[in-house]
Amino acid sequence: MASNGKTAKGINLEGRVFRKLGETTDEFELYTHPHAERIATLATEIARKFSLASKDLQSLRAAALLHDFGESIMNRDYIKRPGPLSADERLDLYRHPLIGEQEVANSGGDRAAQLIVRWHHEWWNGTGYPDGLSREEIPLACRILRVADSYAALTDHRPYRRAMTKEDAREHMAEWAGIEFDPNVVETLLALEPIPELDSFTRSEMVFEQPIQTEQDTTIFSSSFLR
Repeated sequence: MASNGKTAKGINLEGRVFRKLGETTDEFELYTHPHAERIATLATEIARKFSLASKDLQSLRAAALLHDFGESIMNRDYIKRPGPLSADERLDLYRHPLIGEQEVANSGGDRAAQLIVRWHHEWWNGTGYPDGLSREEIPLACRILRVADSYAALTDHRPYRRAMTKEDAREHMAEWAGIEFDPNVVETLLALEPIPELDSFTRSEMVFEQPIQTEQDTTIFSSSFLR
């Protein structure tokens, strides 16, 4: 019996539901590779290096699978549209962690998973959203998810941006450590043993119907441009 009163069968069923919701969100965001599951694996590998308890790992994995569920619930066309967002669109997008928090609760996720989803866009320097938390005010699991999500998104194709190479993504993560990311979490990511989830999809066959942004096109290129 699990410590929260759920049987192993119940936890497995819950996990299948979360995976399915994560796959649905991947489809909405036009990811051509399993994004939510990839983040869940990366976040779990990082978290194990920090010796997170089993229950905390379960909450983190659930949050990783559901982290952008709020975006699919909002169902905004601009999330998938090539080109930069307007100021109003970006303000609207900032609502998705709050909506995601509510939807994780509705889907059976525990309170820890709900809060990880709420705070997975908080920045180490306090300029993230929705609550402007900084440094250790941000729970460790949220800081881990921020790093795993950003790395996975940077190394996969999006409708508005081509995938970075693994080398460029690692350089980006190191450059933004201490600004967007917890430096210790970035250091842990960069020290992970090679696993498939660390590879980049830069060489994947993908046809873009129109020109899309590249790193050089963006005035201030940071993970805040990841939708």
